[in-house]
Amino acid sequence: MRYRNWNEKGERKFRLSVLALLILVLAAIHFFDPTFYPTIYHLSKDGDLRGTIAYLHSFGIYAAFMSFFIDVVINIVGFLPSIFISTANGLIFGLFWGVIISWLAETVGVLISFYVMRTLFRGMAMNIINKSKTLKKLDSYDSWQAMAAARAIPYMPNGLVTAIAALSSMHFRSYALGCLIGKLPSTAMEVVLGHDVVNMEEHAFRLTILIIMITLIYGGIWYYNKKKKKNL
Repeated sequence: MRYRNWNEKGERKFRLSVLALLILVLAAIHFFDPTFYPTIYHLSKDGDLRGTIAYLHSFGIYAAFMSFFIDVVINIVGFLPSIFISTANGLIFGLFWGVIISWLAETVGVLISFYVMRTLFRGMAMNIINKSKTLKKLDSYDSWQAMAAARAIPYMPNGLVTAIAALSSMHFRSYALGCLIGKLPSTAMEVVLGHDVVNMEEHAFRLTILIIMITLIYGGIWYYNKKKKKNL
C-alpha cells in the first residue's frame, strides 16, 4: 500500500515537473518576443491566410520549424482553429510536406494538451465520471480505434475530443496511437482542400472529386453506424 501511494505521488510529481517545464518554455518565448502569441491569436481567430503566409515567410529558412511550433501551440490551446495554418503549409511547402508538417504538429499538440488536462484534472475527472452515466458510457470507448475514428473527422474541434479522452480511463499509449493514425487522413484532407480552394482555377476537377469522395466515405460510415445501432 505504501509503495503504491509512493508510486502515485512520484508519478504526479513527475507529471507536474514536466508541466512546469512546458509552461517555462512557453513563458520564455513570450519574454523574448511579446508579439508572438498575440499574432498567432489574431491570425487564427481571423483566419487570415495571407497574413499567415507572410508571417511564416518572415522567418526565412526557419519557416517550416515555426509553422510546426505554431500549429503545436494552437492544438495545445484547443479552441483556436488550425485550418488556416494547414492551408498555409500546403501553399508554402507543397502538398506532401504541408501534410507531413501539419499532421505531426497537430498530433504533438493534442498529445501535450491531453497530458496537461490529465495531469491537472485527473482526480476531478474520475469523480465526475463515476457520478455521470453519460460519461461512463463515453468512458467505455477508450480504445485507440475509437480515438482514431474521432480524429479522422476533418474540422473536428480538437479541444472537445481531447477533453473527452482526458476525462476517460484511456491509456496515453492508446490515445497517442489513435491520434497518430486518425490525424493523418483528416489533416491531409484539410491541407489538400484548403490548397485547392485557394487555387480553384487550377485544381477545380481534383477539388470536386475530393469533395465527392469525402461525402461518400463519411456518408457511408454514418449510414453503417446508424444501421448497426438499429440492428442492436
